[in-house]
Amino acid sequence: MAGPQCCSNPPTLNPTSGSGHVEKLGGLDSYLTGSPDSKLAIVLVSDIFGYEAPNLRKLADKVAAAGFFVVVPDFFYGDPYVPPADGSLDSLPTWLKGHGPEKRFEDVKLVIGALKSQGVSSIGAAGFSLGAKVVVELAKGDFIQAAVLAHPSLFTVDDIKAVKVPISILGAEIDQMSPPEVVKQFEEALAAKSEIKSHVKIFPKVSHGWTVRYDVSDKEAVKVAEEAHKDLLEWFVNHVR
Repeated sequence: MAGPQCCSNPPTLNPTSGSGHVEKLGGLDSYLTGSPDSKLAIVLVSDIFGYEAPNLRKLADKVAAAGFFVVVPDFFYGDPYVPPADGSLDSLPTWLKGHGPEKRFEDVKLVIGALKSQGVSSIGAAGFSLGAKVVVELAKGDFIQAAVLAHPSLFTVDDIKAVKVPISILGAEIDQMSPPEVVKQFEEALAAKSEIKSHVKIFPKVSHGWTVRYDVSDKEAVKVAEEAHKDLLEWFVNHVR
């Protein structure tokens, strides 16, 4: 079950944030940014707060500036998780039942199919928190060319053992969802798969969600988030060609 960290620091959602625009792709409303003529695409799979999170869209714009066409689908159909005012998690189990990774996995395959039908030749995917489970499932098949998982949750070492594409895992030192000792297990499983390129990094002094739920007024939080963004972008530049 998702712990309290999955819901900490909820973003203030803004449907007009970012320099891109929203339109349907694969049947889903999606935030699109970058050149639609690019043959290289990146799909960002959000955490429970959805595709209107400003920091997530800001990251999408940053990846697009490197030459990728970037898609952030609304896998929650306008119904992201909204924490109660009292900070309790009472509503989370019910919300998760209707927004599980199985449905998102089926939906993301539709998005990838739409991208390929538009002439995209190489696709990467990044998953944040619960979104990482969706990307791990993609990485087990031939849907994408590279994967990045940021402060991941809801998957196992066995999932990692089944990965078939280059994969980067960005973990947090302070994380109940995937604590450093679990991330180390992921790293060991990947090290045993010498045929798969991998990168595992644990960022010190940061908590679950730090790559997309940071306080923009906190210089140190911005700095470490940007370090993770740089690692994410470099992974895609090197492996989505």
